[in-house]
Amino acid sequence: MTPPCADAAGGDGFEAFLQAQRPVLVGYLCRRVQEEDAKDIAQEAFVRMLRYRAYPRDQLKALMYRVATNVLLDRARRDRSRGAPMHVSLDADHDAMASDEPAHEERVESQQALVLVRAAILQLPERCREVYLLNRIEGMSYTEIARHCGISVKAVEKHIGRALRDLRERLAQQERPGGER
Repeated sequence: MTPPCADAAGGDGFEAFLQAQRPVLVGYLCRRVQEEDAKDIAQEAFVRMLRYRAYPRDQLKALMYRVATNVLLDRARRDRSRGAPMHVSLDADHDAMASDEPAHEERVESQQALVLVRAAILQLPERCREVYLLNRIEGMSYTEIARHCGISVKAVEKHIGRALRDLRERLAQQERPGGER
């Protein structure tokens, strides 16, 4: 494991790292949003990065991109929700205002399915579960997972394959009549 960020002056080097990465991160974000928004998102990402100040430098760069992407997604969600109309006219056609929300039965079915999936994931062997969640939930690439876990990319592929196979089998068992459902 690489030691935490440190500079020759005895400081932690974190600010220098962020300063050096700023133009690259803004360039990355400019491919997705306008320059002013990219600068704002980068700044917000750097503020969020303060909690990771003690992380080793080799992990900070990937983490910085993940945090910036999350800020970008958070802003998109927020902007989408702000675009909704703030009031409804009394003359509006109420039949035309169907809710985008799923029906209660659909929500209950989705929640039950989620409980089954979570249970199936928890039944995976520990390392297999960890690799699967790093890929599917954290969005890490196989190479990033291999580096993070100290294993080969081939081992990551095997863990992901096993997780998918086991999850498919467990969920299929629960769907069959007489299954554990």
